[in-house]
Amino acid sequence: MTALGLAAADRRPHSLLTPVRDTLAVTRRNLTALFRVPQLLVFTLIQPVIFVLLFRFVFGGAITIPGGIPYVDYLMPGIFVQTAVFGSMVTAIGMAADIKSGIIERFRSLPMSPSAVLAGRTIADLARNVLVVAIMAVVGFIVGFRIHTNYLLFFCGLLLVLAFGYTLSWTFALIGMAVKDPETAQAAAFPIIAPLVFASSVFVPVSSMPTWLQGFATHQPVSVTASAVRALMIGGPTTSLVLQCLGWMVLIIAICAPWSVHLYRKAV
Repeated sequence: MTALGLAAADRRPHSLLTPVRDTLAVTRRNLTALFRVPQLLVFTLIQPVIFVLLFRFVFGGAITIPGGIPYVDYLMPGIFVQTAVFGSMVTAIGMAADIKSGIIERFRSLPMSPSAVLAGRTIADLARNVLVVAIMAVVGFIVGFRIHTNYLLFFCGLLLVLAFGYTLSWTFALIGMAVKDPETAQAAAFPIIAPLVFASSVFVPVSSMPTWLQGFATHQPVSVTASAVRALMIGGPTTSLVLQCLGWMVLIIAICAPWSVHLYRKAV
């Protein structure tokens, strides 16, 4: 773009809808890039299916859930959450790749909202999570998962999963902006994901864990979300868990979103 063109662009009339238009443009760009690399999409779908089959048919026979709940019914709400958590890691890799490729410098030279690049990335990853979670639900029903409440609460549980995945995308956007390298972003994300997913109620009840670990496993955000989704889908006390989950999401976004925008403004 010429200097005259940039000057004209800088005089583009701004309105309350400008950040929305910018965000939608970046979202469309990221979704287009995703579907141009079908191998990435395929392997993104394969990984959670493997987790379901592995825990359902390999470990499921060795795990007993109190109350006589079939393990597959206990497992699937946790797998939904685990899938969203692992999916959010893609945000860190994508943001780091954009910085390394130089596209962020081009974005910063344009008269666009600073938050649009980050919001566009997280929304595109949310759209990908919608597809993944939908496929996981189909696989779950195929392997024997059954809803104990009703379909309205089941879909509310899926919405909670997607909202939590979107929230964590801001955490990993922050990591991607900080490390600025895709390989490093992936390596940095795993030490955060591993204790949150595996020291949680995703796969087994917290009561089966050592006493010293139960406090952390009960109250950390992945456990709270898994327990809330499980209550919505198979029954149990719901309100307190859902409110705790929403509280974690508000706290995470309140910290990570402004921090990520700050790092974006400083990106080179």
